[in-house]
Amino acid sequence: MRVLALILALIPLPAWSEFFTLKGHGGPIMGIATAPDGRIATASFDNSVGLWFDQMPEWLEGHEAAVNAVAFNGTAIYSAGDDFTLRRWPGGEVVGQHKGKIVHIAASKTHVATASWDGTIGLWPADGSDPTVLSAGGGVNAVVFTPDGSQLYSAGVDGALRLWDVASGQETLRVVEHGFGINELVLNAQDNWIAYGAVDGVTRIRDLTTGEERDFTLDRRPILALALSPDRSLLAVGDGEGYIMLIDTVDWRIAQDFRATLRGPVWALAFSPDGQNIHAGGIDEAMYSWPITTLREQEQMAAAEPSFLKNPDQMSNGERQFARKCSICHSLTPDGQRRAGPTLHGVFGRKAGSLPGYFYSDTLQDSDIIWNDETINALFDEGPDHYIPGSKMPMQRITQPSDRDDLIAFLRRATAPEN
Repeated sequence: MRVLALILALIPLPAWSEFFTLKGHGGPIMGIATAPDGRIATASFDNSVGLWFDQMPEWLEGHEAAVNAVAFNGTAIYSAGDDFTLRRWPGGEVVGQHKGKIVHIAASKTHVATASWDGTIGLWPADGSDPTVLSAGGGVNAVVFTPDGSQLYSAGVDGALRLWDVASGQETLRVVEHGFGINELVLNAQDNWIAYGAVDGVTRIRDLTTGEERDFTLDRRPILALALSPDRSLLAVGDGEGYIMLIDTVDWRIAQDFRATLRGPVWALAFSPDGQNIHAGGIDEAMYSWPITTLREQEQMAAAEPSFLKNPDQMSNGERQFARKCSICHSLTPDGQRRAGPTLHGVFGRKAGSLPGYFYSDTLQDSDIIWNDETINALFDEGPDHYIPGSKMPMQRITQPSDRDDLIAFLRRATAPEN
């Protein structure tokens, strides 16, 4: 690792004043973090974290499901996701675990906080001592520490924005009671405000002394990403309809509003350390970065659409079923293309859980299933949660027998070794 770090330190970092992309993931980009030295970490649906030095990624592998969040904290990198675990890199050891997916991470000098859909917040001490679990009563979507690490803000599906005392683990203030779930938080303690974005499309900035709010809500929903520029002059907002809005926090106006994606949402945003670029991730398998000064002039994300976004009229019914149910996790090529699930190339006649190089669940690895017409049909007839309880496959069914027949016929052709 030390040799690799020395080599990578000699590689010039990207010029952030230019438009660029970071490609290599095999699934949507769910989270982005930047380090003061210019490194970028990307969390992806493909179960991995990409650590980028220029265009050369180091892949941090170990998660057994989609990675939703990533954060730098000193010399360490933390990541968390749908496998319920918080991991620390280098090494990838599990340093925290929930009973539900983890969707957000915040770090202070003494703790790492995790927001989980199991209804709790995990406070994991950096020194490895016993964690504290805060009960929020419902799924938690976002957490952010105050600068000194003594307090923590959280937001959840119940629409509550809470303030917690880290030392005691007690809720000390209910800051906001919003009628819809709050997805995102950004704290600007120096200027004494907090911004929040919600499921119903609300984007508001709240003065922490007076409680007065500035509203920048547009007719787009939900809000899925927020990021504050290093100089605190711009607040970036990403939504479910693919737009990035930049709010000027000096004059309190919308400085830019840009359609960033051809189709699909903006799930992740981060500014470069110098504030010149805005990085964004979405349903495409790449991270995109625009110079702030030319945001309107650059190409949109997902120029080459993934199969699950293709026009369904241009596909056979079997291919449509594959695109809708399988293609975001599985490829049809021998190399697997870094997807969240193993490649389906040569799947017929293969024992379940037997493809080398993929982290299968124990349930699937220990099963006696052989993939063929009958077992694939049963998988989608009953649903993975019933056919293989405990597997990592998402819960989904194909209820029409004719649709399952068409999918199997398509897979027969598309996964044959000669193809």
